Amino acid sequence: MAYIITEPCIGTKDKSCVDVCPVDCIHGNDDDEMLFIDPEVCIDCGACVSACPVEAIYVDSDIPEKWKNYIEINAEWYKK
Repeated sequence: MAYIITEPCIGTKDKSCVDVCPVDCIHGNDDDEMLFIDPEVCIDCGACVSACPVEAIYVDSDIPEKWKNYIEINAEWYKK
């Protein structure tokens, strides 16, 4: 299981999710339009889900169909 940040984060980048993450696995550069969750570090606690004010974070198996492409977008960010 992995958590993925999806489209509602774009332009918001509230970072409430970063504040509650116990393993510091949510990142994004200043020039990124959204944040990303490191699947190698994430412990699947789900704290970020309820902290997100725009409901952008989903378990990969529960992502709405229209945002499934964010699974790959997230993975690509960590390949940089």
